[in-house]
Amino acid sequence: MTFAPKPVLLTFALTLALAACKPPAAQPPAEADAPAPAPPPAASVPAEPTTPPTTPPATDPAAPPALAQAGLAGFGDMKLGSSEDEAKAAWGGELKSLPAGEGSTCHYLLPKWAKDGNELAFMIEDGKFVRYDVGNDKETAPGGGKVGMQADALQKLYNGGLQSTPHKYVEGGQYLSMAASGVAPSKLVFEVGADGKVTRWRVGLIPQADYVEGCS
Repeated sequence: MTFAPKPVLLTFALTLALAACKPPAAQPPAEADAPAPAPPPAASVPAEPTTPPTTPPATDPAAPPALAQAGLAGFGDMKLGSSEDEAKAAWGGELKSLPAGEGSTCHYLLPKWAKDGNELAFMIEDGKFVRYDVGNDKETAPGGGKVGMQADALQKLYNGGLQSTPHKYVEGGQYLSMAASGVAPSKLVFEVGADGKVTRWRVGLIPQADYVEGCS
């Protein structure tokens, strides 16, 4: 016995078959991921210098000390040959006076801090500043000489140009002197003891620079 398919069943079967053959619906494209923000630029760091900093050269201990006040033409602003008042004004501070000997026109002026004329003294003769005497090791003579130096080292410092004469009062002592050249009519004189060391020195006009006893 033959059965004819019912129209409803046939229609349903055709619908399922068509649905199976139909391609899937296209899906909308996924939203593209937003690009990550760029990192901030790194801070610029200056490169370290490849050359080390230059340091000043060390001072040569054998070199003579730099001159400060003493000169062949005077001491600081005090000029040899100037009047006593001009010398006092040039000093700019207080100066005390040592009394002159009886009948003498010569006396010394001392800085306020000086205990006596053995440290630093300025000779005044006939109203003029004519010489200064130094007995301390803090001041440096023109050319580099100082109290306490040995005579042979002193001669070497002045290239053998110091003239030697016997000391008037110290046996075995001497005077080492040199006249100024083209600076002033003055003279530099070192007194050297029997042990060969400089005990004091002076700069003065001629003839005052050769006074052995100072104003005495």
